[in-house]
Amino acid sequence: MEPPIRTARRSLPLLTSAVCLTLTLTGCAGEDAPAPARKTPSADTAAKPVPSLSAAQARDVITRYSKINNEANADRNRRLLDTVEDGPLYAMSVSDYTETEGLPAKDRDPYKPWSYDLASAKLYIPRLAAGQERWFAAALSSEKDKAPSRLAVFAEQPQHKRWEMVSVVDLDSQKLPDVALDREGYATAVAANDNKHLAADADLLRTAVLDNFTTGGTNTGSKVFAPTKASKRQVKVHSDAATRFGDKGTSVFDGTDNRFTDAYALKTADGGALVLFSHTHTQTDAVAHSGLQLNPGKDDRAWLHNVPRMSIRYTFVCNDAATVTAKAEPSRLIGYTCARTDASGPPVASWSHRA
Repeated sequence: MEPPIRTARRSLPLLTSAVCLTLTLTGCAGEDAPAPARKTPSADTAAKPVPSLSAAQARDVITRYSKINNEANADRNRRLLDTVEDGPLYAMSVSDYTETEGLPAKDRDPYKPWSYDLASAKLYIPRLAAGQERWFAAALSSEKDKAPSRLAVFAEQPQHKRWEMVSVVDLDSQKLPDVALDREGYATAVAANDNKHLAADADLLRTAVLDNFTTGGTNTGSKVFAPTKASKRQVKVHSDAATRFGDKGTSVFDGTDNRFTDAYALKTADGGALVLFSHTHTQTDAVAHSGLQLNPGKDDRAWLHNVPRMSIRYTFVCNDAATVTAKAEPSRLIGYTCARTDASGPPVASWSHRA
């Protein structure tokens, strides 16, 4: 749901594929004709990576997304939304619908239509080898004449013959990553995982992000990431939670099953990569002893129904963006966006028979 998200579908390794053409040269007929000669395959005969789509087609995809997203959001139409969103973004948008539906009608904000500003959009369309599933990234702004402030990923859904947005990240800075572009303005896709040419891959970045939340970066987070606004904010979320309830309760973060393991990566001008990935974590709040209770807030009503709880376990789905170097240097988390997608917990004793 755009914009904003309150707080992908596939893993795209770089495939190498070359189709070589062998030409057989035959001489004149006769006994003295030279033996057939083979032409050595050259770079010119290899299948070259081609753009996943044209810039004009990418803009059409973005325009279609804005139009249908508005139509779906107006009535919280999940089926219609499913035609333009997938992966973690769809899960986040549906949770926003659910949260809104948990509010009394008088407390729901009226929906305001919006659109992405194509004039300021920055497209990162990768060249892909034969057989790779098609995708592209875009730096976008939902405000006219404003510099892009978020990175989105669109992926083709071949079975439905359409493109859908699968991820979007709000950036901490309007200074965009320096993605390497060729003479024609196209980017180069690189492997997001198991890439020996990068200081960190998507799996390690995801582990580091989770560590920022769960330990404040004590283990992996501070080793993988250089301090940035985004990484510092995650560490602060952890430290604030530790003292949130004083001696009356606890608030603990943890990793959990992550359905969204797909990651996308583009080569940057320094030989490194811009990596876009997702993670899922939980936050469990609990009272220190009986006689205390946690009272759900208005945004929790859809899941907790105003029933006081002994503990509450929240689940968050998040999209993350990081720049990684080709050297053994720390990576930089440049933005992340999260949405609560679930909440549950045991009611206090006096409510158990009613909940």
